[in-house]
Amino acid sequence: MAYTYQYPRPAVTADCVVITKEPMPHVLLIERGHEPFKGYWAFPGGFMNMDETTQQCAIRELQEETGLQVNDILQIGAYSKIDRDPRGRTITVAYLAIIDLPIPVTGQDDAAKAQWFPIDMLPQLAFDHADIMKDAIKLFKKQY
Repeated sequence: MAYTYQYPRPAVTADCVVITKEPMPHVLLIERGHEPFKGYWAFPGGFMNMDETTQQCAIRELQEETGLQVNDILQIGAYSKIDRDPRGRTITVAYLAIIDLPIPVTGQDDAAKAQWFPIDMLPQLAFDHADIMKDAIKLFKKQY
């Protein structure tokens, strides 16, 4: 199906923040294998396909990049800073998954690594993921 529009359209992505319910919660991050921000840590996520919702995208990207499969996720919010992605105008919808304990994960697809980090010892994050993390922690505290 072809579309023509008078106005440019942004790309849409989805990210998935996974936090554990431990006394010292951990957060799942991936090391980016490609530019932009190659070598930086980020949440698993990526571009939405035309035949999926942002929620389906977040779940798919999490599985593709880490091997972790989840079913239940909560929307954290939408992030639309104009310069949030150097590749172009991109809006992301971020989701939160809460699991009991860290499970083994591996970096797959375009993720060089996947690793669990204590929530209070996170590395520098790519894009605007530090802003997303702040909101994810607020939602996590309301849920758990």
